[in-house]
Amino acid sequence: MVIAVSGWTIYTIILILILVAWGGWQLSTVLRRNRVATLIDEKTFQEGMRKAQVIDLREKKDFDAGHILGARNIPYSTFAAYHNQLRPDLPVYLYDQGKALSTRAAIRLGKDDFKEIYILKTGYARWEGKTKKTKY
Repeated sequence: MVIAVSGWTIYTIILILILVAWGGWQLSTVLRRNRVATLIDEKTFQEGMRKAQVIDLREKKDFDAGHILGARNIPYSTFAAYHNQLRPDLPVYLYDQGKALSTRAAIRLGKDDFKEIYILKTGYARWEGKTKKTKY
């Protein structure tokens, strides 16, 4: 018995497999993030940031254009090289424009045995607290 399969059917199957694989990867990333970090809202972020290391993971030009008051810039592109400057005994508050880079950084810190890692749920894009612009 021979089954005839059209070209569109093969493309549809391939597309479905790609989407399932991508969805599985996204789910595994979220599960890994949730094991090592806690998503917090802006109010909780503001309440705890005075006792924490607040890290802006955006690139320097974005940081200079405006950042959360008291934040330190360690761009994600250099995070692997410079995250060793962070103290594991203090909480780490991470943020970027959304939360994708913060998720990756949190997973990295979790591998290095950091225990208190928090991510700003809404990212800097929706921050309504105090900000600072770097003078040029």
